[in-house]
Amino acid sequence: MRGKAFSGKTIMVLCLASFLAGSLITSRTWSTSHNKLGELAPDYDHKRRLAEGKAEDIMGEVSKTHKAIQSLEKTISNLEMELTASRMSVGISQQKPQSSNHTLHKVFAVIGINTAFSSRKRRDSVRATWMPTGEKLRKLEREKGIVMKFVIGHSATAGGVLDKALDKEEAEYKDFLRLNHVEEYHQLSTKTRLYFSTAVSIWDADFYVKVDDDVHVNLGMLATTLAQYRAKPRVYIGCMKSGPVLTHKGEKYHEPEYWKFGEDGNNYFRHATGQIYAISKDLATYISINSPILHRFANEDVSLGSWMIGLEVEHVDDLSMCCGTPPDCEWKAQAGNICVASFDWSCSGVCESVEKIKFVHESCGEGDGAIWKADI
Repeated sequence: MRGKAFSGKTIMVLCLASFLAGSLITSRTWSTSHNKLGELAPDYDHKRRLAEGKAEDIMGEVSKTHKAIQSLEKTISNLEMELTASRMSVGISQQKPQSSNHTLHKVFAVIGINTAFSSRKRRDSVRATWMPTGEKLRKLEREKGIVMKFVIGHSATAGGVLDKALDKEEAEYKDFLRLNHVEEYHQLSTKTRLYFSTAVSIWDADFYVKVDDDVHVNLGMLATTLAQYRAKPRVYIGCMKSGPVLTHKGEKYHEPEYWKFGEDGNNYFRHATGQIYAISKDLATYISINSPILHRFANEDVSLGSWMIGLEVEHVDDLSMCCGTPPDCEWKAQAGNICVASFDWSCSGVCESVEKIKFVHESCGEGDGAIWKADI
């Protein structure tokens, strides 16, 4: 402030010089920084590409690992299925249901007639009406490919009086399929499951039929009906119903697992009534292979229906398989609509079948020669 004052011209020159000097310094600094960035850019791009490549490689490895796990799971599943089938085969071979010869015979249908130790009179009434015996039974298998057997297990005391009586009956008629199963009414679901598994291990059939020993059957109509579905790989044939789920303990068809079917008052899913039904070979094989993990409900017809749920199965609702006894089946026969099977709903079979089944046969039967004329 005390020094000599600068003129305005001098101040202008100094400002201009300062501006030019600053511009020069800034230009050089930017040039240097730009050069350094230019030198760093290739290195950065290289590292970025490496990082991206590593990410892609990691994702590729993850995908390969996932596919390998899926393939391994599928292989394990297949091995479990094969192991189960092998175990079933070994278990069944130890049963020796008919003989020591377990050659798989190719037939059209296996008809298993569910029976019990106390049902000797029922079996005799069936043999006297709609089921061939002796040479005719063997001829039926040879010429028509139809196998018919009474299906039964053994008593709680194997080799006891009941089993010996059955051995004697078997020696006389040779029409039993013996299961490795303890006979008990509350084990019908298990018996049904084992019947299909055993039948599949002995006969290579197009169809496997289950029928109760107090139901009247017209074999010719049954064979003709089944033949219509011979080209179907997975078919489930019967009178389809959807009855109420009985929740009260003490009722005849009480379902202990009623809660699985929803609220009180709900009905079961559609399933064939238990008096008679048929399934194709693929379904019987499925039951045989998966037998250990198939759930069994209290009622065997519900159990079978549950095994069909979730599969690609054609449900055939054939009302000719659940005709009533005379006059119902008689009127239908007179009109040319012969029934496959007849029984009374009130008795879940022919009421007092031992005395009445002969009357049903005479009134609603198709004639003894019908099965030999059936086109199958």
